[in-house]
Amino acid sequence: MMNEITETHATDKPSRKKPIFPVNERLRKYLRRYGREVVLPATYQDLMRFTYTVPLKTKNGTDSSWESALYDTRELEFLREALVKNYAILKTKGDFSFVNHLDVAGIDFCYFGNSQPFRIRIINRYNENADHYYIKQADASRIYGLELEHLLSPNRLSYFTYNNTLIEEHIPGIPGDIFIKDYLNNPTTNQIRLAKEFVKFNERCFTHLLGDMRSYNFIVNITPDIADFQYRIRAIDFDQQSYEGRKNLYLPQFFKENKPFVDIVLKHLNKRSIEQYQAEERTMMAFRLISSKYRVKELLDIMTEADISQPAKIKQLREELAEHFHQPHFLKATTMGQIVKSQLKQNLRKSLLLLPKTNFRIAD
Repeated sequence: MMNEITETHATDKPSRKKPIFPVNERLRKYLRRYGREVVLPATYQDLMRFTYTVPLKTKNGTDSSWESALYDTRELEFLREALVKNYAILKTKGDFSFVNHLDVAGIDFCYFGNSQPFRIRIINRYNENADHYYIKQADASRIYGLELEHLLSPNRLSYFTYNNTLIEEHIPGIPGDIFIKDYLNNPTTNQIRLAKEFVKFNERCFTHLLGDMRSYNFIVNITPDIADFQYRIRAIDFDQQSYEGRKNLYLPQFFKENKPFVDIVLKHLNKRSIEQYQAEERTMMAFRLISSKYRVKELLDIMTEADISQPAKIKQLREELAEHFHQPHFLKATTMGQIVKSQLKQNLRKSLLLLPKTNFRIAD
């Protein structure tokens, strides 16, 4: 797809407000089976009992989407202990032997976005080292996105659910919009390697239909290497997993916010190089699919019967993908989960056939 890109970008935008889709019993059973559903000492509803909030400024003194949540004394006493235990569950699978030297340094609430998350700041009393994690409403489509990212991307994710609560680890890195402003044109930035990574990121998102990857919804990690630097682009927002109807919303290359990344691809990579990097990423996804084939199959079987979008969006996406690939089998899909399954089959079939003796197929 990237080799077809031009300077123009899609004018379509993701839905301003996506509904929260409940976790059905089949998905809940899956989460229990794979250790994702656990009892959490503090839930999303507990955090909603704040007294008032105070707007937070960025380091530059500008307004942010976050507000500091303030609680009465009794409520805060309960939350401090419970939130530290949540952190222990997220980081050490419930080993509470370390919690005595941890404390809650801040609770922030984000009024912007679908999940309206809380950001919890945990501090180590011994050395004042801080870490963050997030508490959100459990949205089924977001959970499908987290699982597909965990299973099919090079990134592992730590998250847990409990009834209508979802907790997620903080994914460290430089937000894409800040990277564009402060790092992209830095003399030390290897734009060729960064362009290669953007092509691969674009391919991953399109293959499992993760949408709305505008620059502020992903981060860039920089790793010093024996020769220069390596880059990894990681999604940090999974609300738009297979929800939208417009095909281009699943391709980061078409968002105007990502144009600086697209420009370096057009500047440094030719068509054959782009095709090579796309094939490399599809091959690695095929290997990951094979290594987790039973878990992926179970997840897709649940997803194909899940209500995670709207009929008009399902109709639009199946028609656009059928036209894009010249494959009418997309038109048989009646749910977003079925479209995801067809998309994985379409994009990874060739790579799966090249792998030796896998005997694996994504069933209809």
